[in-house]
Amino acid sequence: MSTATANAPSSSSSSSSSTKSSLPPGMVIGPDGKPCKICTAFRHWKPPVDKPKQTQNNAQGGTQQQKTAAMMAAFASGTGFTASSQQQQSSTSTAVPEPEQYTRPAYCPPDVEELGRSTWTFLHTTAAYYPDKPTMAHRVNMLSLLRALPVLYPCSVCATHLGETMKTHPPDVSSRAALSRWLCEQHNEVNERLGKEKFDCSIDKLDERWKDGPTDGSCD
Repeated sequence: MSTATANAPSSSSSSSSSTKSSLPPGMVIGPDGKPCKICTAFRHWKPPVDKPKQTQNNAQGGTQQQKTAAMMAAFASGTGFTASSQQQQSSTSTAVPEPEQYTRPAYCPPDVEELGRSTWTFLHTTAAYYPDKPTMAHRVNMLSLLRALPVLYPCSVCATHLGETMKTHPPDVSSRAALSRWLCEQHNEVNERLGKEKFDCSIDKLDERWKDGPTDGSCD
């Protein structure tokens, strides 16, 4: 369901412009003019922390405390401590791996990408089990569910875009195949704007993905 893009439009006031310019690339501004965490991917929300000082210390053979500790350990073991052993020690024990891409810990609130994946999974799966010949009650409830998203979805940027799309391309709840195809088309529209691969919206492929699994039985 994620539709957010970097630095979404906000208020034209000078204060919001100042706030926007001070944000890291990819951070999205909410309708209140403030950074919107649930509208932003975690990698933009909290990017990797650079450690230039630590890297510099490693290049110089470690800190003085590390050198002293290595020397004392060498004397205690009776092996002595020479320039070559110092160099070897600093190239092994004091080496620190390069910073890795900061990933969101499992205990953190969802970001826009996790929320989007979970929402699409729920909607596609619900459509896969929707009746082929829905009753009026089925249709009314499905429409209520879909029409609630632009109002209740936590990411306001995504919700607004979905609401605008639904005005020009209303949900088709006439059958299971029609609903599944409509959702697939909405998902593809989002994926296209995000530069992601599109799905095959044929009902056979949708059923394979969201209901029956592949024919090779690998998901059974």
